[in-house]
Amino acid sequence: MALTLHIGNKRLSSWSLRPYLVLARSGLPFETNLVFLDRDDTPAKLAAVSPTKKVPVLVDGTTHVWESIAIAEYIHELAPAAKLWPDDRAARARARAIAAEMHSGFTELRSNMPMDLCASKPGVGHTPGAMADVARVQTIWHDALAASGGPFLFGHFTIADAMYAPVATRFATYGVAVDATSRAYMAALEAMPELQSWRADAAREPMV
Repeated sequence: MALTLHIGNKRLSSWSLRPYLVLARSGLPFETNLVFLDRDDTPAKLAAVSPTKKVPVLVDGTTHVWESIAIAEYIHELAPAAKLWPDDRAARARARAIAAEMHSGFTELRSNMPMDLCASKPGVGHTPGAMADVARVQTIWHDALAASGGPFLFGHFTIADAMYAPVATRFATYGVAVDATSRAYMAALEAMPELQSWRADAAREPMV
């Protein structure tokens, strides 16, 4: 039975995009089931697949895995050959640390600049707290890229990149000024066929 990833609106659901990118890079066969959020039937549809009544959730037979980072770890265990974490132990620890930091932090950035792949809102949401988060993100990117040489944070694509990909789209949507290193990293993410496909689907979604 193929894995099924239940996701929310592709335009808006940053937490759905993260495990999707991991799955798409894993080489594993999988299907996606899109549950449009904020509709009358949304609660019933979510209750049927998700213990938390939220997306994303990965279903593998009778196994249900929720929370983006837990889904990513599960995929890593299913597809070790995809090298979704760095091989080097120290690098792997750093990758897990910055992925966890994204999972639990940056609340000002998320609150003031929510992901919207089909919008252009330069200057919106540039609060002091959000811009402090932006500065921290760029520091994380710089340190990782300096150590690895790029184009992704740890050389090749890893779960850490999946965790920060929606942030890169936010920077573009809200016209956040970044330096050359960050621009090059954002360009590498945007060039991924998996992200381009997701964007194309988002553009075809009905407006919420």
